[in-house]
Amino acid sequence: QVQLVESGGGLVQAGGSLRLSCAASGRTFSSYTMGWFRQAPGKEREFVAVISTSGRSTHVADSVKGRFTISRDNAKNTVYLQMTSLKPEDTAVYYCTRGGWGMDVGSYDYWGQGTQVTVSS
Repeated sequence: QVQLVESGGGLVQAGGSLRLSCAASGRTFSSYTMGWFRQAPGKEREFVAVISTSGRSTHVADSVKGRFTISRDNAKNTVYLQMTSLKPEDTAVYYCTRGGWGMDVGSYDYWGQGTQVTVSS
C-alpha cells in the first residue's frame, strides 16, 4: 500500500511563497513519476505539474509556469512544489499524486489527502 503524506499548505498573502512537500511510503519511489494537482470548490481537479522518475524532466501548467517549480529528492522519497508570486487564483486544495503524466487524472494511481493553500488579496 502506497501512502502519500502532504504538508506545507497554509495562508499566505498575494505575492508570497510556499513550499509544499509530499512524502511517499512506497519502496519504489524512484520508479514513478510524481505530480501535483489542485482543486478549488466547484471546479474540476486541475493539473499543476509533473516530474519524471529521475527529476530531470518536468511539465508544468501554463497557469503556473514561471512561478511554480516541481522537484524531487529520491533519497528522501519526497516531491516538492515550490510556489512563488502566489495569486488569489492559486487558492485550492493541492494534491500529490503518483504514476502518470500530464492533465489526465486517470493516469495517476495514488493520491494524497490534499493540503489547503489560501492566498489572500
